[in-house]
Amino acid sequence: MAEIEQTTNIPIYPSAKTVRIIQDKFVQKEFLISKDIDVVPSRSVQCVEDVVKLGEEFGYPMMLKAKKLAYDGRGNSVVESAADVRIAFDSLGGRDLYVEKWFQYTMELAVMVVRAIDGTIRTYPVVETIQKDNICHTVIAPARIPAEVAERAQALAADAIRAFDGCGAVGVFGVEMFVDKDMALVVNEIAPRPHNSGHYTIEACYTSQFENHLRAVLGLPLGDCSLKVGGAVMVNILGSGTSLDATWQPFARALSLNGASLHWYGKSAVKQGRKMGHITFTAASLATALSISEQVTQPNSESSNSSDSQPVVGIIMGSDSDLPTMKAAAQILEKFEVPFEVTIVSAHRTPARLVEYGNTARSRGLKVIIAAAGGAAHLPGMTAALTPLPVIGVPIPLKYLDGVDSLYSICQMPRGVPVATVAIGNSTNAALLAIRMLGVADDSLNTRMENYLRASEQEVLGKVDKLREIGWKAYGEN
Repeated sequence: MAEIEQTTNIPIYPSAKTVRIIQDKFVQKEFLISKDIDVVPSRSVQCVEDVVKLGEEFGYPMMLKAKKLAYDGRGNSVVESAADVRIAFDSLGGRDLYVEKWFQYTMELAVMVVRAIDGTIRTYPVVETIQKDNICHTVIAPARIPAEVAERAQALAADAIRAFDGCGAVGVFGVEMFVDKDMALVVNEIAPRPHNSGHYTIEACYTSQFENHLRAVLGLPLGDCSLKVGGAVMVNILGSGTSLDATWQPFARALSLNGASLHWYGKSAVKQGRKMGHITFTAASLATALSISEQVTQPNSESSNSSDSQPVVGIIMGSDSDLPTMKAAAQILEKFEVPFEVTIVSAHRTPARLVEYGNTARSRGLKVIIAAAGGAAHLPGMTAALTPLPVIGVPIPLKYLDGVDSLYSICQMPRGVPVATVAIGNSTNAALLAIRMLGVADDSLNTRMENYLRASEQEVLGKVDKLREIGWKAYGEN
């Protein structure tokens, strides 16, 4: 590449200089450190003794990695103790290796970044990547993390690529990172090309990573990187032994599913663990996309749009004494196959939990919150103050004032913090209202609502016929 650049004066993107830095993962880490980008501490090693010494410094377990040609788990070895050093060292060829300190991550994330010739940078949504046998198996977009963490991840990814200013870093880059239990982020590695974790962009984003790569290297304006769907799940289809039929089965199951887009790579031979294709599932909500994907990845499970799937409605109450009133909402959501969660969040006794619940509701995939308004009735209003999601308050009938004070407290919310309200004790209507809200983006729910209304009509008409048939006296005695 460098020779072509020098002899032809034709720019190649990304440049040979950029590729040279990135293709050696240890050089890449040293470069990022020099640019103040957070990475996991690592050291180059020449011999077994170097690894043992770093084990004493870093502690066990730690990672021994090849500097080059490491991909899909190949070229990496976990060193659990000093006794494992020799085996790991020899298994990786005994040369061009480095040790990386163990990072106890809770989730792996990735951000596709596109950089134009003029230095303009745009980032795609943060995605969650799930590995299977050290190979990326599932990509979830957007990642199920708090919005603040997603913003920091996009900023870190952009800074990592911005660090290559002056190096000819043009095109699409995949930035992989780790997040720990404290939501601290570190860059794991960078790929200087369209990346497997960005394949979802073909169906899910306004401009795919492939189109934006071409736009960047051709000097065209960069396209919109944002999602055009509520959520997407990309599942890699890995080779199952050498059997084409077994490997094809996920595609066969996906053919009849709405929102499933199939990509078969046409590789000449099936090999165990080889990426043979992928399927992207898109839907109006991430919960729905996950549910559809499970019909392919978990065909024998009972997974469906229920309370066991990724919830889109949260039902919260200040006390378990509110459950007899609120369970009707859960029953309606279950009937409509809307995934939901039910939990206790007290505005007065667990204020910190309330703040956490409200602040993370949107990032966890919730779309609507139904909150019980019991004594003092602060839960719906405080929840609405913490989240941009719509909140529906259910006044709970109580021993004193029979829930009227709860009703008033919701109706009298100050300007700028609206809370929807239903009749006292009528959590059924709260659930039906939540379903209508969700129906704005999910037309299948509108169809179910129409069926529900028709069934209600038939129920009333049946009573009309019975009253006419047996008369009011007999009807009243039944």
